[in-house]
Amino acid sequence: MTHLLPGFFLPFFGFGFVMYFLPSIIALARSKRDITAIVLLNFFLGWTMIGWVVALVWAVKTDAPMVVR
Repeated sequence: MTHLLPGFFLPFFGFGFVMYFLPSIIALARSKRDITAIVLLNFFLGWTMIGWVVALVWAVKTDAPMVVR
């Protein structure tokens, strides 16, 4: 019976891992300019939930065009 427990909990941990890093995944998929900053914010402050929401909003926000002088 105890040998079935790791296989039972693995999908839950995988789902939690994907949800925690969802802002980073979205930023990578959208090729954001600030990918490094979003990933670091998500990694270090994602557990606070406020940091996770900020990283998510930053990841889905459209990049403003860069002005070339």
